[in-house]
Amino acid sequence: MSFKVAATLAGAFASVALAHGTVTGIKVDGTYQAGYDLSSYYKAQQGGEIPTIAAWSAENLDNGFVPPSDYGTSDIACHKKAAPGKTSVSVKAGGTVEFQWSDWPESHIGPVLTYVAKCSGKCTSADPATLKWVKIDAAGLDGTWAAADLIKNNNTWTTTVPETLAAGSYVFRHEIIALHGAGSKDGAQNYPQCFNIDITGSGTDNPEGTLTTELYTDSEPGILFDPYKGSTTYEIPGPALYGSASGTKPVVPDTPSNGTISTPAPSAPTP
Repeated sequence: MSFKVAATLAGAFASVALAHGTVTGIKVDGTYQAGYDLSSYYKAQQGGEIPTIAAWSAENLDNGFVPPSDYGTSDIACHKKAAPGKTSVSVKAGGTVEFQWSDWPESHIGPVLTYVAKCSGKCTSADPATLKWVKIDAAGLDGTWAAADLIKNNNTWTTTVPETLAAGSYVFRHEIIALHGAGSKDGAQNYPQCFNIDITGSGTDNPEGTLTTELYTDSEPGILFDPYKGSTTYEIPGPALYGSASGTKPVVPDTPSNGTISTPAPSAPTP
């Protein structure tokens, strides 16, 4: 092994210890699908192939986030320099997608959101800049922050797919917005993650979405927001929630029990 490769892999292991803000995998109607992990990123950096998975690849596998100053770029779609997943998985309309996050810091309070964008062709060749997003799930501050509920639920979040959405190929965009620094302009931190998921079923609704670069503004109330001023209300940023979506704030048990909290499958080992 060359010194360059060894140093790169050593850096990868160091980054694992620090990393947060990635979806390590998803469960689609109970079936586990791997996310794009750190080992895949470093394999690609060394000329290796990106794995054939539904997760989009992105260069966010450190502590990285998308700041409000980048809302006018395609990075806000699926994170830094994101590229489409090489395949897709399927979910029935009315079914569930469980997003399994890496460890999320308790200090990074904020909302949890899920969007979908229907692809004109196959999502494996989608352009993030041209996707139009429909918000199907969102939770903010309801006594506790949604991100805190996610942590208590073993760093997972489950979204129910609206039954009325038309069948087709979609990109699912799942996101936490960390607000611990959002009292100052450009202080919010967006952590979007994307997966190619085909929706099946008899739904017929094709709602008009919001273009990637129009999702958020840097000064709207849910982005420029000081969470330490004692406010008991919070305006979730972005477009309106799709009317037929059901709220999916996780039910957090007092003590974990079998069948209530799912444990993310381990990522592939770094070579």
